[in-house]
Amino acid sequence: MSTAFGIDVGGSGIKGAEVDLNTGLMVTERIRIPTPKPATVESVAAVIRTILNQSNWIGPVGCTIPGIVRQGVVHRATNLDPGWEGANAAQELQNQLQVPIQLINDADAAGLAEMQFGSGQPYRERGIVLMLTFGTGIGSAIFVDGRLLPNTELGEIELNGHIAETKAAARLLDEQLITKKKWSKRVQKYLTYVENLFSPDLIIFGGGVSSSSKDFLPQLETKAELVAAQLRNTAGIVGAAGLVSSAQSNDNF
Repeated sequence: MSTAFGIDVGGSGIKGAEVDLNTGLMVTERIRIPTPKPATVESVAAVIRTILNQSNWIGPVGCTIPGIVRQGVVHRATNLDPGWEGANAAQELQNQLQVPIQLINDADAAGLAEMQFGSGQPYRERGIVLMLTFGTGIGSAIFVDGRLLPNTELGEIELNGHIAETKAAARLLDEQLITKKKWSKRVQKYLTYVENLFSPDLIIFGGGVSSSSKDFLPQLETKAELVAAQLRNTAGIVGAAGLVSSAQSNDNF
């Protein structure tokens, strides 16, 4: 398999494209459709169907969800409808779309892509890498000597009496609820806190805000090396697509 299709479900948008699994590059135009309100399994499936139809894709699909995923079952669905929680969403999406579905936490998918094709490559087999995605919420992925510790959800930690992502998500910038200077100060406090918890060798700054990381990274200080996500906001799509290849390889073992 040289290409696969990745879908990245976020709190504000659902994105998808066909990806070259050898290079991590998208080989079709990325399609983005706003996340429906409410974002139920059924309404999200309808959007995914539209993206697949517009892309003329009929094969297996890798799909990210902003929440905890274990063996296709969603145990927490941050920024989506509560109906996702406890659902075997992989099976439900598969039934509605009539294509094989592999489901993964969104930040985990982005981290896998960055480790394979992006900023994490120098640490693929050594050290501790922390990937943080700043978007509607804050997602996280941790790698130890190249191995993923799944579903960490570090945006949910409590910091100074608040859930971290309610104070430092990039959504606050997008909706002009906070100045860039104040947001950067909050992100600095958050980075310091998680760095003290995990002592990473590398921190990858990702998510929607990564495209303008040059405006923020010089203002942030960490003991670890701090870099922008090389794949920017396409990392989730690329990581999801790679999940399809991994699943088929396991099936053929």
